[in-house]
Formats: sequence, structure tokens, C-alpha cells
Amino acid sequence: MLSGLVIVLLPLALGYLVPVRHAGAMALINRGVNASVYVILLLMGVSLAGLDDLASQLSRMGGQALTLFAVIGACNLAGLWWLSNRLGLTADPSRVVPGAPLSKLAAMAGSLALVAAVALGVALGLTGKALTLRGFHAGAETLAEWALYVLLALIGCQLRNSGMPLRQILLNRHGLAIALVLAATSLAGGLLAAPLLDLRASEGLALAAGFGWYSLSGILVGDALGPALGGVAFFNDLARELAAFVLIPLVIRRHAALAIGYGGATSMDFTLPVIQQHGGVTCVPVAVVSGFILSLLSPPLILFFLSL
Repeated sequence: MLSGLVIVLLPLALGYLVPVRHAGAMALINRGVNASVYVILLLMGVSLAGLDDLASQLSRMGGQALTLFAVIGACNLAGLWWLSNRLGLTADPSRVVPGAPLSKLAAMAGSLALVAAVALGVALGLTGKALTLRGFHAGAETLAEWALYVLLALIGCQLRNSGMPLRQILLNRHGLAIALVLAATSLAGGLLAAPLLDLRASEGLALAAGFGWYSLSGILVGDALGPALGGVAFFNDLARELAAFVLIPLVIRRHAALAIGYGGATSMDFTLPVIQQHGGVTCVPVAVVSGFILSLLSPPLILFFLSL
């Protein structure tokens, strides 16, 4: 477990140590992150295509992902609703940044493009299987691991150059409370879902510890438990993001903590524009802090539970 943790956290830490002061270099890093995500998902699809009896495996995977998503989502909503009533965090939609990017539909289309990347990977994998290319699927899994290391290093750079030092993050009580409640309720949901999915408790916890970081959870879980459960982890976390795009505009004005927290780790990147649009600039630092903490918690927790 320790060696696996070092392998995953080392590129993240190395990336965090690199200061980037040039706007062009930062833009290049951001594009690199997006490209790495698509490469990883494409290769994940290739690995899925290598499964025997793919149709039944995909059907089973979809049912497991839906069950996991429903149980974890219910726990998240209950915990975040309770926190929202106690925290007193309010949105200020009158202070929305002019020209805030991304409509809800555009953001959801971006998420669906990620599913398309997996589908394209499956198509390529099936082609490789039909041509009986030796080592094709195993090679895709190896490339996906290296692409993940690149992604982690680039994300480390993003975190370092986000303009928010660790001291400021840890002192933001709203963001910290939201992140901890989301993490605790997600893990509780993973424990409850494990017997329903015929999984060990540690496997249910590992599947739940992605907190919305689908590119990470899919690869780490797939590497340890096989591509089918890696797909379950991916689709569970992607479903969180899609649901967040719908939920945030509906509840952020009355339950800001619930809206920010439900996005999980994506609150600092993919769902942040929607939070900004509908909750105003006062919600942005809280969302960034919450997403940042969950992004730091996710890799060690997944690897710890996979080692049990």
C-alpha cells in the first residue's frame, strides 16, 4: 500500500512544487490536464473491451454503478442538507461575475463528451480484439497508468498556482466542513452499498472514495480490482458531476453548502462555473477549498481501502 501511495502522490507533490508565473505556460498546463483526462478515458474504454462477455459485463457494471450512485447520493444529500442548515452559508446571486463561463447545458455536454471518449475506446478495443492484436489491451492499461501520472503532476501544478495557499485553504471553515461531511457521507454510502453489490466493505469504500474524481478512481480501482469495477467507479463519479449540474441551480440559493458539496472534487474545476453563475462570487472560494481538500483526500483513501 505504501509503495502504491508514493507512486500516486509523488507526481502530485512534484507538480505542486513547481511555481508557474507565465500565463501562457499555465494555459498549456490546463490544456494538458484536459487532454490527459480524455486519453485516460479512451484507454479505459480499450481495457473494458478486453473483458470476456462484454455485453453482460457492461449490463452488470451499469446496474452496480446506478446502485452505488443512488446509495451514496442519498447519504450525501442527507448529510449536506443537515450541514447547510447549521452552517449559515448563503449564496449571493446578485454578485455573479459578468460573463461567467458555461451554461448548464454546455457543461453537461462536456461531461457527455467524456462518456463518448470511453465509448470510442471500447470501439477501438473491440477492433483490436477482432484483429487479435497481441498485448493490445494490456498495453492500453500500462499507457493509462502513465497518463495518470502525467495528469497528477499537471494537477499538482494547477493546485500550486490556483492563487490559494494551503494556510488559506485550511482556515476556510466552510470549505473544510463541506469537504469533511461529503467525504464521511460518501464513505458511509460505500459501506451501505457494498453488500448490495456483493462486494467486500473495503471495496465499497474504495469505490466511494473518488468523490467525483472519475479519471483517478477509474484507473486506480480498475488496476486493483479489474476494468469492470474500474468502470463502476468511473460512471459513479461521472454521474455525480452530471447530477450536480442539474442540482446546483435548483438549490444553491437556499442551501448553498449542499449545492457546493454535492459536486465533490469537481467543485474546484468542472462544476465551479455553474456554482459561480448561480451562487455568485461569495461561493467561489468555498467551492475551491472544498474541491481542493477532497482532491487531496481521494488518492490516499482509495489506495488505503484497496490495500485492505
